[in-house]
Amino acid sequence: MEQLTGKLYIVATPIGNAKDMSPRGIQILTDADIIAAEDTRRSMVLLNLLGIKNKLVSNHKFNEYGKAKYFVGEMLAGKSVAVITDAGTPCISDPGNELIRAAIESGIPVIGVPGCCAAVTALSVSGFDLSSFLFYGFFPRENADRRRLLEEMRRADTKTFSFYESPKRIMDLLDFFIDEEVGCRLCLCNDLTKVHERAYRGSAAEVKEELLARGNWDKGEYALSVELNEDYRFRKAEHTVTAEAMLVDAMLQGDLNAKDAVAAVLNDPNNSYSKNELKAAALNLKKLFA
Repeated sequence: MEQLTGKLYIVATPIGNAKDMSPRGIQILTDADIIAAEDTRRSMVLLNLLGIKNKLVSNHKFNEYGKAKYFVGEMLAGKSVAVITDAGTPCISDPGNELIRAAIESGIPVIGVPGCCAAVTALSVSGFDLSSFLFYGFFPRENADRRRLLEEMRRADTKTFSFYESPKRIMDLLDFFIDEEVGCRLCLCNDLTKVHERAYRGSAAEVKEELLARGNWDKGEYALSVELNEDYRFRKAEHTVTAEAMLVDAMLQGDLNAKDAVAAVLNDPNNSYSKNELKAAALNLKKLFA
């Protein structure tokens, strides 16, 4: 008899309140042959609370490459594997992607079991424009990297951004926003879905003042939503030199063909044209000199 391939389930778990665990998620975890967890000790607390007894195997960022082969082998043998993280939806700034890629390459069905996600929950209560947004995971630690990211944000096609931050670094991040005079509104959520959850709103200086007034701000988990002020965002650059002129200059100076000239101009810090605009200009040059 032919052996049926197992399935890989990506199961969201509560971010604080155990009652947010979906009935379907509970059923999947109950029936799974293996539960792959980021931290087996933390996951055991939730599973015990839900009355789930199962085979729990670690799948954290330090062993996910080696464990992916093991899990795929088990699924090819017909077993089902459910992936969970410490809290929230797996793979959102958490390990799991390596296993998913390996499962897809092996023809194993990958099934999402939706539920909590701290970033989306924080955005949903922010009151910001969510017609589009960018999620960056944790904010960089070094100021140089922070400034590069800030410039990227100012040039983005959206004005709303989502981050996670450690309670040990949240005050330092607010000080960075204040020192850099970032024009924005913040919605800083702490301990979402838990008994003492809080949302701090306003400028970086106003949020910092609220945190200091509260005390014990270096505890719990933080999800930060940022909406840049319109006058702080970079406006679309007014081109003083045509794209064709920049390409011709690059070709002459570097003895490049049109394709390589496009790549060179894209890497030029003074360039304000998009890749598609430069490609169109290269095509235009080809027509002109054909």
